[in-house]
Amino acid sequence: MTDPTPETWRRVDAYLTRTLVGHDPDLEAAVAEQRAAGLPAIEVAPVAGKLLHLLVRISGARRVLEIGTLGAYSTIWMARALPQDGSVVTIEAEPRNAEVARANLDRAGVGDKVEIRLGRAADVLPTLEGTKPFDLVFIDADKESNSIYIDWAARLGRSGTVVVIDNVGRAGEVANPATMSAQVIGTQRGLELLGRDPRFDATALQTVDLKGYDGIAIAVVV
Repeated sequence: MTDPTPETWRRVDAYLTRTLVGHDPDLEAAVAEQRAAGLPAIEVAPVAGKLLHLLVRISGARRVLEIGTLGAYSTIWMARALPQDGSVVTIEAEPRNAEVARANLDRAGVGDKVEIRLGRAADVLPTLEGTKPFDLVFIDADKESNSIYIDWAARLGRSGTVVVIDNVGRAGEVANPATMSAQVIGTQRGLELLGRDPRFDATALQTVDLKGYDGIAIAVVV
């Protein structure tokens, strides 16, 4: 058996992407625009974007909440999976990111399905109380606030709402009890909340792909 070296998993990721995802001009343009605008290269890998797309379809989601827009690469994937009357509310703290995201969404033909809420997610989320519950929540923002976002996912969701949290592996550091990294500590606290909070039933998987060694957590609101 081949050892899972970075070279190996990137080769496999390229194969899976080529075989199951393929080329997409609008998504590739979205990434190119992010790079040109100087946004960090932290969008999900193509295979992960396709996973989000399928989770929206499998769950029958009509209303999606995304915490952390960046350049809207993942937003496009999820918006495309929605029915005609579906919608995404995505929260972005950086105005420049939101500008790039809006252009990418409109180019991809899904701009009419997506509302970008500008501001810190911890401030924006309370303003969504009283609205129709979300069917799927994707959390991919500052890891220090994961437990805050996970709590709001339950409060703004319903029984059966799917919650997806990205970057939970932290290149293996998530299992380090002595870590001093605020991002890792935030990730640990979020996972521990999922494990003990009766509102959730959850699991997590380690992942290796174009973005390296990480992980993803998936939960359902009970």
